[in-house]
Parts: sequence; C-alpha cells; structure tokens
Amino acid sequence: MTVSVECFLLDPGRGGTLQNGIRQMVAQGILAGRLRPGERMPSSRKLAEHLGVSRITVTLAYADLVADDYLHAKGRSGYFVSEGAPQPGTYPEAHAPRQDVVDWGRMLGHRPESGALNMGKPRNWRDFRYPFVYGQADPTLFDHANWRGCMMQALGHKDFARMTDDQFDHDDPGLLEYIARHTLPRRGILAPTDEVLVTLGAQNALWLAAQLLLNQRRTAAIEDPGYPGLREILTQTRCRVVPVPVGPQGLRPSSVPDGTDVLFCTPSHHCPTGATMPLEARRALLDEASRRNTLIIEDDYEFEISHNRAPLPALKSLDREGRVIHVGSFSKSLFPGLRLGFLVGPTPFIREARALRATVLRHPPGLLQRAAAHFLSLGHYDAMLRRLTRSFAQRRAVMLEAAHTQGLTIAGAIDDGGSSLWMRTPPGRDAADLAAALREDSVLIEPGRPFFNDPAVGRDFYRIAYSSITAERIPEGIARIARHLA
Repeated sequence: MTVSVECFLLDPGRGGTLQNGIRQMVAQGILAGRLRPGERMPSSRKLAEHLGVSRITVTLAYADLVADDYLHAKGRSGYFVSEGAPQPGTYPEAHAPRQDVVDWGRMLGHRPESGALNMGKPRNWRDFRYPFVYGQADPTLFDHANWRGCMMQALGHKDFARMTDDQFDHDDPGLLEYIARHTLPRRGILAPTDEVLVTLGAQNALWLAAQLLLNQRRTAAIEDPGYPGLREILTQTRCRVVPVPVGPQGLRPSSVPDGTDVLFCTPSHHCPTGATMPLEARRALLDEASRRNTLIIEDDYEFEISHNRAPLPALKSLDREGRVIHVGSFSKSLFPGLRLGFLVGPTPFIREARALRATVLRHPPGLLQRAAAHFLSLGHYDAMLRRLTRSFAQRRAVMLEAAHTQGLTIAGAIDDGGSSLWMRTPPGRDAADLAAALREDSVLIEPGRPFFNDPAVGRDFYRIAYSSITAERIPEGIARIARHLA
C-alpha cells in the first residue's frame, strides 16, 4: 500500500535544515507505528510538491533514511519502509508528549452516563454460553437472504438518487408510506405521512420529543422502574423529573402528579416488568391527561411480541385531543443495529421535530431507509416477525417452566409476552453481586438497579431475556442462576 502524501506535514517550529526536518518527520512516523514495514513511500516528486520544497531535498532525506535502514529503495519501484526499521515503541518520539492542561471536569457542562444504554452488557456477550441479555439479535431468526436482496436492490441504479443524495430533512417516501398505511393502522392509528418522522431508533425519538417539550421550568413524569436511557435524556433538558410507581398492570393513572407537563410511559409492554396497561386504564390515563393538560409520550415498546392475544390498541389511537406523541421502532423486532424508528404526532410538532433533527443529523441514512422500505413492503418483515414471535413464545414457556422448577421468583408479568422476565432475588441477595458471580460461570443477567430512580430500591431485582439464547440452553442457564442463589 502506498502511504498518502497528505500524511506528511513539516513542523513549522522545527529547527535545522529542511532535509533534516523531512528525515525526522519520516523517522518519527515509523517509530510511532504510523508508517509500517513494506508500505510504499510517496515519490520524491509528489512529496516535494506537497511540502513545497525542492525535489533534491526530499531525495537527499530519503537517501539518509535508506542509510539508517528506515527505508529501502527497490529499483524503479520507489522507496519502501524497511523491514528492518526500528519497531514502534523502541525509541521515544523526538517531539515532547502532549500535556492536557484543560480541566475537563469543570469545562464540561454535562456528562452523560454512557452505561445507562448498554446496562453493563459486555461487547463479547456472544462468547458466554448462557447470555440472558436483552435487545440483541438472534442470527438464527434473522432473514439474511431477503435482507441481503433488499440491500442489493437499494444499491441499484433505480434507487441511486434516494441512496446517495442529501435529502436535507426529508425521509424515504416508501418507508413513510409503509408506516402510515400498514404499521400504524395495526395499532389503530390513522395518520398522514406529514405526521410521521423517521428517527434513529426509539432513543432518538425520545430525545427529540424531550428537547422540544421540556425545559428548566417544566415537569416530566416517568415510570419507576423504567427505561434508564430516558432519565439521562431528561437530565439533559434540566427539567424537573418525577418518578411514578408502576404496579402489576403498569402505570396507575391516578398516580400521575398534578403539574405534570409531559408524561413518558410504555403502556403496551412496560419496561422492564413486562406489564401491559389494560384498556380501561388507558382511557383513564387520557382522561387524567385532559384534566391536567398533560402531554403523553407513548413508547410503543414490544407491542408486537404478544404471545397469547392480539395487542391492545395504542394509546394514541384512543386519543381524541391530539395530546399523545407515539414512538415506534423497527430496531428490536428487525435487528438492533438498524437503528430505525419513528415519531407520530400532530403536524406542528412533527414539523419542529424535523427541523431539530436536521440540525443534528439531517436524516437517517438513505440506504438503510430504502432497504428497510423494500424489506417491509415485500412482506419479509411480517414473515420474520411471525417466526420470531413463535420462537419467543417457545423460549418463554421453557424459561417459565425452568424458573418454576428451580424455585426462582418472577416479579413481573407472566402472560403478557415480550422477550424477557423481570425477576427478584431472595431477601438480602444483591442482584449486582449475583450478576458478577454468574459471569464467572458463563451466565449473563442484567441487574435491576439502573431501572430505578433510587438504585438502592432495585438491588433485589434482575432481568433475564430469552431473545439471545436458544431454548435448549435455557434450563441449564436457569439452573446455574438457582445454584448461585442457593
């Protein structure tokens, strides 16, 4: 490989001759590991033009480097980094190391908690034999062939403009049409495409909503326990955050405090307990919101993974006052790395959300939107979702039986579907300590503390998911959890 000439820049504060400066520049690159043995150097002519020096100066510098075995000349092919050149780390670089003098602890206005998103899941989770981790794709359930075909179709000449052009703040019309005509009607929602905005997953949708609706003078109510990433998003708005306790059937409408400007909730499938809010409670929540002039952000979390019944209508489908903002996502049901979701709301809200999104990322990548539109419209998504739901139902049954056999305590919903179970340890056992011990036994679980507004309250809880583990391995994994709890 030829080293790009743009990699070289003479230090304007150097001393000595140009020849020595070029020699030092190349030697430092080799000693730092930026230039590797066997790589071809730029020609003396190109480097001289780039640096604004004479060609003979570069030639003489190269000759010195050849003499010291930093470079070697190969006939008419040019100069290459020598195989015998000093190895990186053998000698310190000639220039002084950088010394950061900025007090970043004082300069940073806000420091997000990055761990709130991955819940401590290791990047090598696939190396564990019993990974009860939530939100990762199972390759055995994914439709590789048809997704690859849709990607190839999106890369074709017909879709070239949609894939490559800067669409400014617009989304793929095919994806918008599918969401408006197919996805939303299944939730009982009828909305034109100008009331839909494509986002980079539900996380991005929640951020947009929070940024537009909240500030230091407003109050947000959130479920407790609830999604940890949402608390971090709300912290960035500097609003007042009020936790609302969640019961066996989800958030209780009467528990929403007066003075709440925006309520965030997951009525279809509560995160993390798995509870589903009954239809009567949904209507009661809308009545409370109307009485208190509260806006509701509905995160339609895991609605499609209901094993024993059809999903209840979305909260937004029952809204007659336009006060519900609906958040959906294809990331969990298709695959997490896709990062495609959507916001649904009144036109004035979506218009401002589109403008805010454009200041940060314009629009989600056109290639992914186009490929997803093909995958959805051709029916591949529905077929894969049916396969995934059947598999999850089987795994859930195996996990419930294993948990019952081993005497584990299930703290959350049992019959409401989803892809995980919310569990509780025996009194006095810290789930974080349990998780650390299980890692040594090749078992991954998620401690419950991050889900709670007060982490101390959640020390007894943990979550085990079956989306990333096969049914055959579930019984032994549950047995290992039980042995560590004994």
